[in-house]
Amino acid sequence: MKRIFSGIQPTGNLHLGNYLGAIRNWVKLQKDYDCIYCVVDLHAITIWQDPKQLADQTREVAAGLIAAGLDPRGVVLFNQSLVAAHTQLAWIFNCVARLGWLNRMTQFKEKAGKDRENASVGLYAYPNLMAADILAYKATHVPVGEDQKQHLELARDIAQKFNKDFGVEFFPTVEPLIFGAATRVMSLRDGTKKMSKSDASDYSRINLTDHADAIALKLRKAKTDPHPLPDNEADLEARPEADNLVGIYAALSDKSRADIVAQFAGKSFSTFKSELADLAVSVLAPIAAEMRRLMGDKAEIDRVLRTGGDKAEAIATPILKEVYDIVGLLRA
Repeated sequence: MKRIFSGIQPTGNLHLGNYLGAIRNWVKLQKDYDCIYCVVDLHAITIWQDPKQLADQTREVAAGLIAAGLDPRGVVLFNQSLVAAHTQLAWIFNCVARLGWLNRMTQFKEKAGKDRENASVGLYAYPNLMAADILAYKATHVPVGEDQKQHLELARDIAQKFNKDFGVEFFPTVEPLIFGAATRVMSLRDGTKKMSKSDASDYSRINLTDHADAIALKLRKAKTDPHPLPDNEADLEARPEADNLVGIYAALSDKSRADIVAQFAGKSFSTFKSELADLAVSVLAPIAAEMRRLMGDKAEIDRVLRTGGDKAEAIATPILKEVYDIVGLLRA
């Protein structure tokens, strides 16, 4: 069976963008693939994290994944720091990857900003660790958003160079899985900005822990323009807030954007947002309730993650041993 690896950072406050952009797709994939899903706490600390919050945020993300429908009995679900193979393979990849490759990574430039000299080495080498995350399990497919495509391409380059350097066909060529409607969910207050937990306004996003009333209120207050919905998709391009809400409706209803445009063509936004609120509550409120319930039993979440870590280690350890043998590293 084809093997999927994907990771999510424990940055807290999971929101609708996380759900529609990644989590919902992970749930669907577990039916047809051998899935390994990881809360990437080591990636998180490439930017300073409050130690008191990091563990709870890791649990919160795990709870959100399970509440959304991931079955930890069927998938491997764990946090990255439980499995040493990630960092051990990352060091080998640090010695395979080229500085020129990392210098082209646009996400480092964006996150480091103008103060690049004060960015952590971990932030710079982040893509090598991401490659190790994937290849420690010889994953064949990775579901990615647009912002991670460049990192996946680097993982492919590292795998190919490793194979060439050592004259082996060891690591597979990893293929991206890119999904359709509403993979990029925008702010409810500004359709030109990505939905984010860091936005000062809580009305800019729907949190996965929001109660039904909060979900409905935020959608009713979502920014729109004064015109009715258009009768074709092309007219949405110049209307970012309208385009965002149509995309959210399409994703939550598992319909195409064209279907939603046809359904609501010429109708007012008040009508549309009322129906969108009902739909969102029906999908998201049960997830929020289950997530809150799971967070009430931290010991159980820890048990699930440890069990997943044991499963992940059982897969990664023999692969890493072969890598050490190929490179010529002795293991007494």
